[in-house]
Amino acid sequence: MLAAIAESQSAEDPLSGLVLRDVPEPQPRPGWSRVRVVASSLNMHDLWTLRGVGHPPERLPIILGCDAAGYDEDGNEVIVHPVLGDPDAGRGDETLDPNRALLSEQHDGAFAEYLTVPTRNLVPKPAWLSFDEAACLPVAWTTAYRMLFTQAGITAGDRVLVQGAGGGVASAAIRLAVAAGAVVYATSRSESKRAEAEAWGARAAVASGERLPERVDVVIETVGEATWSHSLKSLRPGGTVVIAGATSGTNPPADLGRVFYLQQRILGSTGCTRAELVAMLRMMEATGVRPVIDRTLPLADIHKGFQLMIDGGLTGKLVVHPPAQQQSHQPEL
Repeated sequence: MLAAIAESQSAEDPLSGLVLRDVPEPQPRPGWSRVRVVASSLNMHDLWTLRGVGHPPERLPIILGCDAAGYDEDGNEVIVHPVLGDPDAGRGDETLDPNRALLSEQHDGAFAEYLTVPTRNLVPKPAWLSFDEAACLPVAWTTAYRMLFTQAGITAGDRVLVQGAGGGVASAAIRLAVAAGAVVYATSRSESKRAEAEAWGARAAVASGERLPERVDVVIETVGEATWSHSLKSLRPGGTVVIAGATSGTNPPADLGRVFYLQQRILGSTGCTRAELVAMLRMMEATGVRPVIDRTLPLADIHKGFQLMIDGGLTGKLVVHPPAQQQSHQPEL
């Protein structure tokens, strides 16, 4: 089968280590299932692996891809929950299992025609959700869901700032928070991405670092150093920053005086549980909210998809189709 594989890592030229080649089809071990992949989607995590961030070189080569939707061995339509972990080892939460791993960290991922995962990680795909939409959910959308509802506990009427509109987690957070009745503000350096955020329901979208119309209860932070100061200054006293990424750097000035004097809370968030994925699907069915898909590409063009991500040329998710499931894609590159 054709697969996209990280064979080497380079911070300066990450795509130099991305190789498309044929590999043997995987065979499931006991307690695991094989999935025929219909659609996957690109995540920043894939790019970090190619850059050598958080992924030790001794785990190479490995098939990339954290998201997948397809068919199990019995022909059932499924979504793959991407966190491979033991809930019992995490006190009921597999994301807190010290040995948990995201798909493509320790086990071959979804940029292939087939993958294998623990059978527990298969979630029935609802009929009202397309395979392309389903492939957007496992990492970006569930990360946003856990940040908003499990960690921050937002309710209708809360004021929420989403930093860096346009990314997969940020676009999901905007749409989910709006669907939950929150008042959402967003930031972006891009005028077109600010316009998209407002089209998704944000009350206002401002240039990165610009003062908001009011202070917020919650900030959804995935940018890191470039937006951290603005995130803290935008919070009301007692407000909460939830952080699940730091694409611009991991070590901003902490501004501890502001944090303790205004009693601000800073919460980390990583991935989601299987139960949270199921709960999010119920919310999506009830509200009609759906993922934002920038475009689709065949697996053979995955280098072009990564380059778009590197260049900041995506608004929402980029969906990848393996060879047996290639479809026409738009817009043309």
